[in-house]
Amino acid sequence: MGGTLMRKILVLTAMLLATLTTAASAQVYVRIGPPAPRYERVPPPPYRDSAWDRGHYRWDGGRYVWMPGRYVRGQGHWVGGHWSHGPRGHYWVEGHWG
Repeated sequence: MGGTLMRKILVLTAMLLATLTTAASAQVYVRIGPPAPRYERVPPPPYRDSAWDRGHYRWDGGRYVWMPGRYVRGQGHWVGGHWSHGPRGHYWVEGHWG
Protein backbone atom coordinates (compact mmCIF):
# COMPACT_ATOMS: atom_id res chain seq x y z
CA MET A 1 0.00 0.00 0.00
CA GLY A 2 2.84 2.43 0.80
CA GLY A 3 4.35 1.90 -2.67
CA THR A 4 1.04 2.69 -4.39
CA LEU A 5 0.64 5.90 -2.44
CA MET A 6 4.21 6.92 -3.24
CA ARG A 7 3.64 6.28 -6.98
CA LYS A 8 0.47 8.41 -6.90
CA ILE A 9 2.34 11.24 -5.18
CA LEU A 10 5.16 11.05 -7.74
CA VAL A 11 2.71 11.05 -10.67
CA LEU A 12 0.77 14.02 -9.25
CA THR A 13 4.01 15.91 -8.60
CA ALA A 14 5.18 15.29 -12.17
CA MET A 15 1.84 16.47 -13.54
CA LEU A 16 1.98 19.64 -11.42
CA LEU A 17 5.54 20.43 -12.56
CA ALA A 18 4.57 19.88 -16.22
CA THR A 19 1.62 22.23 -15.82
CA LEU A 20 3.71 24.93 -14.15
CA THR A 21 6.44 24.66 -16.77
CA THR A 22 3.93 24.94 -19.62
CA ALA A 23 2.19 27.93 -18.02
CA ALA A 24 5.49 29.72 -17.41
CA SER A 25 6.59 29.37 -21.03
CA ALA A 26 3.30 30.48 -22.58
CA GLN A 27 3.66 33.60 -24.72
CA VAL A 28 1.09 36.34 -24.20
CA TYR A 29 0.25 38.58 -27.14
CA VAL A 30 -1.30 42.04 -26.73
CA ARG A 31 -2.94 43.93 -29.57
CA ILE A 32 -2.18 47.41 -28.20
CA GLY A 33 1.46 48.38 -27.73
CA PRO A 34 2.72 49.61 -24.35
CA PRO A 35 2.90 53.31 -23.43
CA ALA A 36 6.24 55.10 -23.68
CA PRO A 37 8.59 54.18 -20.81
CA ARG A 38 8.70 56.52 -17.82
CA TYR A 39 11.82 58.45 -16.92
CA GLU A 40 13.68 56.91 -14.00
CA ARG A 41 16.64 58.25 -12.09
CA VAL A 42 19.13 55.42 -11.86
CA PRO A 43 20.53 55.09 -8.33
CA PRO A 44 24.15 54.06 -7.72
CA PRO A 45 24.68 50.29 -7.90
CA PRO A 46 24.27 48.58 -4.52
CA TYR A 47 26.95 45.95 -5.25
CA ARG A 48 29.57 44.91 -7.80
CA ASP A 49 28.60 42.76 -10.77
CA SER A 50 25.20 44.39 -11.10
CA ALA A 51 23.34 45.99 -13.97
CA TRP A 52 20.35 48.30 -14.09
CA ASP A 53 17.23 46.59 -15.38
CA ARG A 54 15.19 49.59 -16.49
CA GLY A 55 11.53 49.94 -15.65
CA HIS A 56 8.93 48.69 -18.09
CA TYR A 57 5.23 48.13 -18.53
CA ARG A 58 3.91 44.62 -18.04
CA TRP A 59 0.57 43.39 -19.28
CA ASP A 60 -1.83 42.63 -16.44
CA GLY A 61 -4.53 40.88 -18.46
CA GLY A 62 -6.49 44.04 -19.24
CA ARG A 63 -4.08 46.95 -18.94
CA TYR A 64 -0.42 47.86 -18.73
CA VAL A 65 1.09 48.24 -15.26
CA TRP A 66 4.41 50.02 -14.62
CA MET A 67 7.19 47.94 -13.08
CA PRO A 68 9.97 50.14 -11.68
CA GLY A 69 13.59 49.49 -12.60
CA ARG A 70 15.89 47.48 -10.36
CA TYR A 71 19.42 46.22 -10.16
CA VAL A 72 20.11 42.62 -11.16
CA ARG A 73 23.18 40.71 -10.07
CA GLY A 74 25.25 38.67 -12.46
CA GLN A 75 28.18 38.77 -14.83
CA GLY A 76 28.53 39.64 -18.47
CA HIS A 77 26.45 42.02 -20.51
CA TRP A 78 22.84 42.62 -19.41
CA VAL A 79 20.34 42.59 -22.26
CA GLY A 80 17.27 44.37 -20.94
CA GLY A 81 13.77 43.03 -21.41
CA HIS A 82 11.68 44.72 -24.07
CA TRP A 83 8.41 44.62 -25.93
CA SER A 84 8.61 43.25 -29.45
CA HIS A 85 5.97 43.12 -32.18
CA GLY A 86 5.07 40.18 -34.38
CA PRO A 87 2.15 39.04 -36.56
CA ARG A 88 0.07 38.08 -33.49
CA GLY A 89 0.69 41.34 -31.60
CA HIS A 90 3.07 42.73 -29.00
CA TYR A 91 4.90 40.34 -26.68
CA TRP A 92 7.41 40.67 -23.84
CA VAL A 93 10.98 39.41 -24.23
CA GLU A 94 12.59 38.77 -20.81
CA GLY A 95 15.91 40.39 -19.92
CA HIS A 96 18.94 38.11 -19.66
CA TRP A 97 22.70 38.03 -19.29
CA GLY A 98 24.48 37.81 -22.64
